[in-house]
Amino acid sequence: MSKQHAVVLGGSSGIGLATARQLLPDGFDVTIVGRDADRLRHAADTLGTATAVTADAADSAALAAAFQEIGRFDHLVLALGSRRGAGSFASLDIDDVRLGFEEKVFPHFQAAQLALPHLNDGGSLTFVAALSAHVAAAGMSGIGAANAAIVALVPMLAVELKPLRVNGVSPGVIDTPWWDFLPEEQKRAGFAQYAAITPVGRTGTPDDVARTIAFLVENGFVTGQTILCDGGLALAA
Repeated sequence: MSKQHAVVLGGSSGIGLATARQLLPDGFDVTIVGRDADRLRHAADTLGTATAVTADAADSAALAAAFQEIGRFDHLVLALGSRRGAGSFASLDIDDVRLGFEEKVFPHFQAAQLALPHLNDGGSLTFVAALSAHVAAAGMSGIGAANAAIVALVPMLAVELKPLRVNGVSPGVIDTPWWDFLPEEQKRAGFAQYAAITPVGRTGTPDDVARTIAFLVENGFVTGQTILCDGGLALAA
């Protein structure tokens, strides 16, 4: 039986890179896709056997060309993030919310569409949303709405695109470059606060989420599901 081929969008860092690292020893051929050629090349070097293809997921022509270059594959993981849309609802800039959808929702939607002609039968799509789609938290209305749109796609596409499997993962607080906009001291203090209220007693790592994604990619009897990988933080929210 030939090896299955997984493509990871947003594979140059964080959860995407950890997912590629998880799938390679599980016997997959892996292609990582990202918009920063230098960072992507460095990620591929650390992985050793992964293929790297440069493309901006928000650029439909570039993404279509990337899928054409990649050829046929079995699984697509969409690990594309945005931090736009956070803040008090009363003063939230609608343009910032719009940018959140443009950076997260539309690229996920578009990438899934463009990938369909290249996906083999029996394959899968796995979307990466966020805990903000599931909890009622002040200051999360804009970013939560964008992630909720991703979550809403999962069961709809699982029905429409069957037998292609469609699933999602909603990470909680994960120590990734997503948080690098904060000064290091402030970031660590925030992580400590989240760890104190999270039932497992810590914040998450990219590998925690990658193992969840790998489960969804590899388990052929799961579809239409979004798994919260949050250490139980939703229970405390």
